[in-house]
Amino acid sequence: MRAYLYLIPIVFLIIFGSSCRKNFEYAPSSGNLSFSKDTVYLDTIFSSISSSTYSLKVYNKTRDDVVIPNISLENGENSGYRLNVDGVAGKSFHNIPLFAKDSLFIFIEVTQSITTQQNSILYTDVILFDSGIDLQQVSLVTLIKDAVFIYPTTLGNNTKEQIFIGFNDSGKEILTNGTTLKGEKLHFTNKKPYVIYGYASVPSDNELIIDAGSRIHFHKNSGLVVQEKASIKVNGVLSLDEKLQEGEVIFEGDRLEPEFTNIPGQWSSIRLNKGSINNLINYATIKNATNGIYIEGDVENPDNRLQINNSQIYNSNNINLWGKTAKINATNIVLGGAGNTSLFCNLGGEYSFIHATIANYWTHGFREGYALKIDNKNDLISSEFSNCIIDGNKNDELNFELNKDAQFQILFTNCIITTSVTNEGNPLLDFSNEEYYANTYTNEDIGFINPNKNNFTIKNTSFAIDKGNLEKYSLAPLDLKGTNRLPLPDIGAFEFIKNK
Repeated sequence: MRAYLYLIPIVFLIIFGSSCRKNFEYAPSSGNLSFSKDTVYLDTIFSSISSSTYSLKVYNKTRDDVVIPNISLENGENSGYRLNVDGVAGKSFHNIPLFAKDSLFIFIEVTQSITTQQNSILYTDVILFDSGIDLQQVSLVTLIKDAVFIYPTTLGNNTKEQIFIGFNDSGKEILTNGTTLKGEKLHFTNKKPYVIYGYASVPSDNELIIDAGSRIHFHKNSGLVVQEKASIKVNGVLSLDEKLQEGEVIFEGDRLEPEFTNIPGQWSSIRLNKGSINNLINYATIKNATNGIYIEGDVENPDNRLQINNSQIYNSNNINLWGKTAKINATNIVLGGAGNTSLFCNLGGEYSFIHATIANYWTHGFREGYALKIDNKNDLISSEFSNCIIDGNKNDELNFELNKDAQFQILFTNCIITTSVTNEGNPLLDFSNEEYYANTYTNEDIGFINPNKNNFTIKNTSFAIDKGNLEKYSLAPLDLKGTNRLPLPDIGAFEFIKNK
């Protein structure tokens, strides 16, 4: 019993000593901190738009507990950078403890406006640790781009302008915040990128012209709508540099950080409303939307059509190209991965696709749709696919929903189709039926370079090489990269370069 009594003071001293150490035995950091990086590069952002959150790890590799007397931004409260140190937000922090052999995280964000005439600036600041002879620092760097910002119009009663974007399944108008484009805003140039909040609307009897090399970015749930009797002209041209894509017009989200490069559903859609006329899209890339292009057509109006050439639409959360009773003519088009269907020819219409690669290699989760789906609740006056690839990472990538009371016209010529169907009792899926299929191949090795990343150029082992229909050559003599298709065209949007 006496032995236990002797132990009590000893245990008390150990506990008390430990407590005192935690409260009083911190030493100043003395310039001995280490960092996960000496410069934090916050990726490119637009003027006035907040960045993603980046992190810096601070290490105390010594055997002593230390206190960091001061952590602050060199530009102080005027800095566009914001810090969060150990769960506390601010721009200046004092007496931050850091145990021996331990570390802490600093989280960093930036928002900054461009006030000069420059289109972009390199914006910098420095995180300071301690001061004087013990000063340590980590640089912060980000590129800020200027842009033309298009916001919803605020009306006199302090409400937002409501833009008509279509009807829901119950026939009720769908309205959303946005702005009607007028005057010089109906001409997008390549001098600065455009950033659209809400829906930008092209009004009746007007035309939106978009110059080659333009960059159009959309905020979350934002988009572009072309109204009845209005039109859009996207005047992209072939790029000389595949990486710069200087001639293409690119539609994408407004997050420029690399981690957002392939995130679907960042913005809503380009909508071509019923009655829009003479819509033309050349050399465009449309990516990371909910629905890339949605066009509601009127087959009785000869001008109500979309001509789309030399373009790519991919990584849409739902459908890349959705035509509803529409008239669409397409050449050299790539419709890549989509969360549902790459191309949906819906409720009849008129469709012509020549040298198209329609390939749904969706990698962002489960999908129920197809590469190509066609139905005919209304008359499908014509649907012609020539020198096209219909493929994907499922066993069946072609689907029909037939209404026997409406017209249904399909023709596939020199196409490659991925299918598991072996039932020749269904004439629509009888690939030997020459009324619907001419020189059509099933389940061949197409040999894409990297379809999971929407790279649908083909290898030298591709079955598609020289299998195209020469009669269609004059409608698309060059492939999507500008390669001549003679003497024999390949199937799909890309020609294999034999002398490369």
